[in-house]
Amino acid sequence: MNKLAERDQAVLWHPFTQMQTAPLPIPIVRGSGSILYDADGREYIDMISSWWVNLHGHAHPHIAKRVSEQLQTLEHVIFAGFTHQPAVELAERLLAILPRNQSKIFYSDNGSTAVEVALKMAFQYWHNLGKPRQKIIAFENAYHGDTFGAMAVSGRSAFTAPFVPFLFDVDYLPVPLPGQEDDVLQRAEALFTDEVAAFIVEPLVQGSGGMVMYEPAILDKLVQLARRKGSLIIADEVMTGFGRTGRLFASHYLEGKPDLMCLSKGLTGGTMALGVTSCVQAIYDAFLSDDKFKTLFHGHSFTANPLACTAALASMDLLLLAETQANIQRISQNHTDFASRLATYKTVENIRQHGTLLAFDLNVGEQTSYFNNIRDTAYNFLLERGVLMRPLGNVLYLMPPYCTTDEQLAYTHKQIEELLTTI
Repeated sequence: MNKLAERDQAVLWHPFTQMQTAPLPIPIVRGSGSILYDADGREYIDMISSWWVNLHGHAHPHIAKRVSEQLQTLEHVIFAGFTHQPAVELAERLLAILPRNQSKIFYSDNGSTAVEVALKMAFQYWHNLGKPRQKIIAFENAYHGDTFGAMAVSGRSAFTAPFVPFLFDVDYLPVPLPGQEDDVLQRAEALFTDEVAAFIVEPLVQGSGGMVMYEPAILDKLVQLARRKGSLIIADEVMTGFGRTGRLFASHYLEGKPDLMCLSKGLTGGTMALGVTSCVQAIYDAFLSDDKFKTLFHGHSFTANPLACTAALASMDLLLLAETQANIQRISQNHTDFASRLATYKTVENIRQHGTLLAFDLNVGEQTSYFNNIRDTAYNFLLERGVLMRPLGNVLYLMPPYCTTDEQLAYTHKQIEELLTTI
């Protein structure tokens, strides 16, 4: 095990990792259901769905079979001027479960690029209409990805600090937390003008910002304010999509539907990279012209890769099963029950939940921060006991695959409670 980790260290640079001080990475040799197995045979319950991507468990046989069959038929083809069955079928099936106003699907290859595409569509939409708008409204502490456009509409933080001189300006609204809605609405009244191209949000849950949660009713009010000035609404559902909040998409909780949606992560069930940006018909129509300069000049070499589209189709087969939908409700209820136990600990505060997402803060006397030292303490404590969680500073959260059993959840809860008695 250490030999592979040392080989890794000699040649690899890992994401979000200070390589000078990081311990050797743990070599994982296989996965099955919610369990990851390392080279020494140790088991880890994957309570974060391997960075929020895995819906149905690792190495799911249905997805593996479908991808294997596709691999023997067509592995890739340029998507400019050509098409193929998996891409068309996936678009048809996505539009059938997305909010009804969504009309067209544009493929890319991850969450950040799905956001980049949405931003380019929004800005060029106004440009093509001859009414250019250059402002974006976003929430404070948002996270929309690590490419430049996605960073620009994310909150300014230690992650974006070296790049701030190169990012376009964005106007920020505070997150409309319970009790702060009126103040946010007042701020929004001033910010939403006819110069705003789009309002981008992570609906109901800010993920990397600390699993910050708010209610659909206030987002609907903000959407209404934006619409009065004609602003487009971009829903970044890269994390919240495909059942995480209890419904297929967080946008299904809203009366006001987005104009553009960004999808990735759970799209392929965690099997491989794929991104989607969907849009309403009016946005698509603004690019239709005899003038070639009104074309959306955006694409990727692996746009609509047949293998990735096939994985997404197989994942959707599983997602829409009655058994999976029942599991989503079962896990959601299990979280609710555990939340009532968490509330009895003095070291726990700000417990919140949307569907299969449960989060809470560790009250350890330090300022809330991604760089809070309790993060490493909690991470290592749980990892040593076979539970993979990745705290966001002092924020702990559970986001398991939908196949996670009640027994696996109960074991995880026990380890968390033991952690709470030691800090």
